[in-house]
Amino acid sequence: MKILTVNAGSSSLKFNLISLPEERELISGNFEKIGLNGGIYTIKINGSKIGKEAEMKDHKVAIELLIKELLENKIIKSLDEIDGVGHRIVHGGRYTKSVIVDDEVIDYLDENSSLAPLHNPAHVLGIRAFREALPNTPMVCVFDTAFHQTMKEEEFLYGIPYSLYEDYQIRKYGFHGTSHKYITKVMKEKLGKDKVNLISCHIGSGASLCCIKDNESIDTSMGFTPNAGLIMGTRCGDIDYSFIPYYMKKSGASIEEVDNMFNKQSGLFGVSGRFSDHRDIEDGINDGDYRCELANNMYINKIVNYIAMYYVKLETKVDAIVFTAGVGENAREFRDDVIRKLACLGVYLDEKRNMETASYLDITEGVISRDDSTIPVFVVPTNEELMIALDTFKLVTE
Repeated sequence: MKILTVNAGSSSLKFNLISLPEERELISGNFEKIGLNGGIYTIKINGSKIGKEAEMKDHKVAIELLIKELLENKIIKSLDEIDGVGHRIVHGGRYTKSVIVDDEVIDYLDENSSLAPLHNPAHVLGIRAFREALPNTPMVCVFDTAFHQTMKEEEFLYGIPYSLYEDYQIRKYGFHGTSHKYITKVMKEKLGKDKVNLISCHIGSGASLCCIKDNESIDTSMGFTPNAGLIMGTRCGDIDYSFIPYYMKKSGASIEEVDNMFNKQSGLFGVSGRFSDHRDIEDGINDGDYRCELANNMYINKIVNYIAMYYVKLETKVDAIVFTAGVGENAREFRDDVIRKLACLGVYLDEKRNMETASYLDITEGVISRDDSTIPVFVVPTNEELMIALDTFKLVTE
């Protein structure tokens, strides 16, 4: 079966076509500047990338180009060969697992778009456009929040009036769930265990840690929005809310300006004053830039704090610590700095293994800890697209 995975943004559309059950990627691509001037898209086939320019007034045009590429590159002979479409949805609200798309699902996501105003409206737009283009193809919503719905109330509630949860659904939801779920699946296979306890570290431009007990999420660092927990590329992470009204009174800033600052001008970018990409932060450190070093140290300390907290939450019974996503898979010196701070737990890095492992090197995954480490440390490339495809495959074949 051929399953198309889709991640729609307000002006972008990423896709993969995956053949199952062999889990083979046939083609992938990314459409950018939809609805804007200077539209471009890239297609990747057999390891080769092809870039093209195209004006795309809306997502419907982007989907038409996508289908055209599938046909012209002979990935499919007809649209009937697409057996299902899996849509990545950032915020699933009440949904605890992936679901077949119907009008009720779309209406719910539309009505509750305020839970993820930067993401869910675009996802709904993408679903509607694909339903129009492929009316006979079953579609599935796969939610980033779903994996964390196993958290207990004592973990996901905030210390605020309970009525805010009842009336406005204000609670910790957690994100990157599809990635953390994939890591759980892979680590069960690698460790040869039916149930695993993990500390999963999804470290990229956006970053979150997940505490996994017996294959289920029992806590995670992100909260009501993805702007909680760690500092990230441009997100601030955990803060003391009380400085918000203080700052607004002093500066005259609006709540919209404060929200924009927290999401787009903070984190590594805000502290360094220059860079949101961790590779640039590393270059700055090498050039002796104090604020790059400061930002990096703050980032490391936050991650270490969460690992230590989850180590206690799992009552020291941790099968593995796993690094994944862009920084986690590639920033070797960064991983070294994090693990060095865990020596008090008996966690030790093998420097040679660590330096040999990155997604752009010959060795892309594996154990990077010493044999005498109390907890093995792994690098595992994430594959959210595969998880979306697998969930879609399961639901459309039931």
